Amino acid sequence: MDKFVINGGIKLQGEVRISGAKNAALPLLAATILAETPITLTNVPNLKDVNTLVELIAGLGISISYSGDTVKADTSTLNNQFAPYELVKTMRASILVLGPLVARYGSAQVSLPGGCAIGSRPVDQHLKALEALGAHIEVENGYVNAKVDGRLKGADITFDMVTVGGTENILMAAVLAEGVTTLRNAACEPEITDLANMLIKMGAKIEGVDTDTLVITGVESLQGCEYAVVADRIETGSYLAAAAITGGKVKTTHTDPTLLEAVLDKFEEMGAEVTRGDDWIELDMQDKRPKAVSFRTLPHPDFPTDMQAQLMAVNAIGHGFATISETIFENRFMHVPELSRMGANIQVEGNDAVVTGVEKLSAAPVMATDLRASFSLVLAALAAEGESIVDRIYHIDRGYENVEAKLQSLGAQIKRVSA
Repeated sequence: MDKFVINGGIKLQGEVRISGAKNAALPLLAATILAETPITLTNVPNLKDVNTLVELIAGLGISISYSGDTVKADTSTLNNQFAPYELVKTMRASILVLGPLVARYGSAQVSLPGGCAIGSRPVDQHLKALEALGAHIEVENGYVNAKVDGRLKGADITFDMVTVGGTENILMAAVLAEGVTTLRNAACEPEITDLANMLIKMGAKIEGVDTDTLVITGVESLQGCEYAVVADRIETGSYLAAAAITGGKVKTTHTDPTLLEAVLDKFEEMGAEVTRGDDWIELDMQDKRPKAVSFRTLPHPDFPTDMQAQLMAVNAIGHGFATISETIFENRFMHVPELSRMGANIQVEGNDAVVTGVEKLSAAPVMATDLRASFSLVLAALAAEGESIVDRIYHIDRGYENVEAKLQSLGAQIKRVSA
């Protein structure tokens, strides 16, 4: 099992190119199932999760190639609608093939998903909404078996809770449903906007993009297109956090400042100088210790849960104290004991964490527990003096492309070691 060995205490400086967003690439890959003619995706990040979904799609019989940052898919060779446990267990987003398969081919057998252990994240919202569209669903032996007689039928659907995956899955199902579907209390994340924009380019009729109410008028078929994955806002914020925690100056390029306003506001509140261009963001901490800032995670456009762990790490060395409230996932403070091993002063009570900043963190061996937590531990190690070891970094490989090379380009002393 690979681990990172990091010698901290170095101020990071330089430029880093941001990759395409994992959380956008995965639903876009699932959406290729809907295209009757070949489709090409560009700016696709080379990540473990992306490779897993490409393998799953290939297992459906679809002709799919993945070279550089480009994926090409042709569904004319599809010969089954089965997504096995062996692949789905490693990644929650695999459930996203369910809606497209049922919508286009009338049936699907998809294993219940796995992924990071950061809460239950049930798929009941996906299944209830698919049933409202006319699908017959049975869950047995760990698999979702879905069928529909003829085409799905449009329906008025209100999600019981804001669900990103549920919104994506049902949006993909509804574009081929007969009649009009209205999705209320839909998630508004930029990755959903990216999915809707590609579906529209494929011939879908969708109104209300960027709002919590999507109105979809079903069409009989969708065609392939060429589409570029949106920039990864979480990767962007993570590298800016690396500048903040080390007192450095980092410019992220090939990104979109409009997707990250809530996070950039917090960096400025910490005392960082943040400048923006059309496709770049630069954070200059000016060799200062940041101020600890409080925040609450909420659905977009508010503060994203996927940046909570990284900002907690920066708060750990901040002036003063701050309260972090996690409202999205119930188990997303599992990085706290590991940060505490490095000298962080964090008290957790329920969904709140109170962080009292310390002047310095201490190097220590730590273990990653989930994708974003893994980067928070890397951040802490970059700030700590001495040699830290971050274990179980397969988590970070699920969401950060070439992470050690990008950090090395900013001056970090980080190397990957195979056990």
